[in-house]
Amino acid sequence: MNILKSIGFYALVIIIVVVSVFPFYYAILTSFKSGTAIFQVDYWPKYFSWENYRLVMTQGSFPLNILNSLFVSSVVVVISLFLAITASFALARVRFRGRKLLLLTILSVSMFPQIAVLAGLFEMIRALGIYNTLWSLVLAYMIFTLPFTVWVLTTFMRDLPVELEEAAIVDGANSWAIVTRVFMPLMWPALVTTGLLAFIAAWNEFLFALTFVSNNDTRTVPVAIALLSGASEQEIPWGPIMAASVIVTVPLIVLVLIFQRKIVAGLTAGGVKG
Repeated sequence: MNILKSIGFYALVIIIVVVSVFPFYYAILTSFKSGTAIFQVDYWPKYFSWENYRLVMTQGSFPLNILNSLFVSSVVVVISLFLAITASFALARVRFRGRKLLLLTILSVSMFPQIAVLAGLFEMIRALGIYNTLWSLVLAYMIFTLPFTVWVLTTFMRDLPVELEEAAIVDGANSWAIVTRVFMPLMWPALVTTGLLAFIAAWNEFLFALTFVSNNDTRTVPVAIALLSGASEQEIPWGPIMAASVIVTVPLIVLVLIFQRKIVAGLTAGGVKG
């Protein structure tokens, strides 16, 4: 019976891995094909042509679009973590009336679909004079990154021992010193986890990037890939599209592999190790 359970468990794991990895694996195979070979179904590599990657990186503004996505995602992560750390300290450590209601209100903002706030956000961005700039995307992405980062960091900071804060106060530390010198070194797993998830969300966002930016030089990679499509199915350059998809996905995979231990620690930590 135990053997059957083990076989069933590993079979389920294999199925989940195959279903999760196969689309990206097939995209890699397709990215190395050209001409009519793209429409041939192959599950093992038979063609190795770098032409699609050359076309993507040399024609159009795709390299600049990658830099735009990198800039927007990085700025969003930095601002989100800064605001989330300070907000989480207030929500987790400072007692004031309406604290729970404020935390629930922050979380409820993320429950609205993007299309519901699109029109109002567009008018606000146009009134601020940042339409068709990367700062419009930074402002828009803060809507769905801040609630998540604030909620996670508040939960994590609430579990930190009160004795650490009391000892810092006795030593004459102010609130900013407590946050930066006492809590932040203990919160690195949570910071890495929330920062990476915020980066991925900003990197992959499409609707706001399509609406608030209309210039090729200021577009981000999801919109740039979408605009590679032709007028009809026969004209769609599947090879360059797959190559572009691989190019923008590999950095995310590398980041996850580099910080995987911090991510696991951030998702599972419920206290401080003594």
